[in-house]
Amino acid sequence: MAPRSLASLAHALGATSDLDGALVALNECLWEMDRGAAMALLRYDGRREMLRERLTPVAGRIERSTVETTFDHLPAPVRMKVAAGGQFIDLSDRSADYVRLFGFTHTLDGGVLALRGLRVEGYLAAVIALYEPRKIFGTRTSERLAPALALFDLAFGRLSEREAREEAVRTLEDVTQRVHGEYVRKLRSLETELREVRNTTPQGVPVLSAAEAVALQAESARAEEEVRRAQRKMELSEQQLMSAVGQLEQAHLELHRRSEALRQRTRTLYLLDRVLTLDASTSDSTVLADGLLALVGDDMQAQRCSLMLTAPEPEHMYLAAGRGLSPEVRIGMRIRIGEGVSGRVAAAREPLLVQDVAQADRHPLLRDQYFTTGSFISFPLVYHDRLVGVLNLTNRAKLGVYTEEDVERVRLLALVISLVASHARLPERLVTALDVG
Repeated sequence: MAPRSLASLAHALGATSDLDGALVALNECLWEMDRGAAMALLRYDGRREMLRERLTPVAGRIERSTVETTFDHLPAPVRMKVAAGGQFIDLSDRSADYVRLFGFTHTLDGGVLALRGLRVEGYLAAVIALYEPRKIFGTRTSERLAPALALFDLAFGRLSEREAREEAVRTLEDVTQRVHGEYVRKLRSLETELREVRNTTPQGVPVLSAAEAVALQAESARAEEEVRRAQRKMELSEQQLMSAVGQLEQAHLELHRRSEALRQRTRTLYLLDRVLTLDASTSDSTVLADGLLALVGDDMQAQRCSLMLTAPEPEHMYLAAGRGLSPEVRIGMRIRIGEGVSGRVAAAREPLLVQDVAQADRHPLLRDQYFTTGSFISFPLVYHDRLVGVLNLTNRAKLGVYTEEDVERVRLLALVISLVASHARLPERLVTALDVG
């Protein structure tokens, strides 16, 4: 899939407020890749261990149908891998046995069924079923769809969390209405009894005696006291409910924070897997350098970033890869260690975080018209006490500000980049490839 399509999908998934819109956007990506393929999402009920609902995208809308079938129809090894999530599981030659179970009414000649589990808070929440024609040559549709599905997985977690929060609010509202209704019924009953006591004269007794009048007044006082106690009890119940709602909102905020942190870690692991796969599959030093820069640039949402590597000349580095740089900056250009931002970071071997460059009056980046956000990170790449290079990140998407927490995330990514670059001898190989040695 082209980067533009991924960016368009990310925007659509971020803008949608329900699962139907997210699934339609994912299906449009699949339609652009392979018009012969089809997909469906099946919701999973973990308490009953059953697939309970099928959502099938058809012509820009979602068709829903009840499934109510157990998950153990699948072979045990396949079921365990699907429940683990993270990748498509290919049913290969057994695809024809399960296509109707997952709602595909048409059968492709030699078609392949692949399943991928979607997890929320560590538990299986849904299964994506992809049915595609078998290909003799070229890349499988399930492999091409993997990056788009990774974005959908993040959106699915966000939407599932919203559904859970809305369900909790509805439950609290139902409880509040039931308690209030019970209070109103009891209050009306007591008021009715009080009116009857006040207005009813016993049959056959024309005039109440003094003792009877005193008893009636005492009964009326008891009824009024019961009403007062019931009203007080209701007020206390409402206070407890409001306190419970506040605690629930705080719990949801904390859950959202932890879910966001988990999604960020999952995104980082996905990018690490991608760059390690690239290192194992390519011998092109230029492609590897661009992939290493894309690893941290994409994870940190840096619209402008650069990778500097040590040059053959002593105390020099050269620009190995860049994104969003000014037109006069060319790949292969040299800088001296100790000069400029990257040179000072390389000499000190300590990361530099600037959150508001406007306060650093003498900072060289103030003279750069392409520096727009006022926040950047410059991080040294060191492996076994040997300087490998420097990584620079700036112009965070949506005018974001980098924080100390971001520096810690870059530290892990920088370690992987240093390791891969050192083992692949990237600084030496890339100099030859760029003809700058």
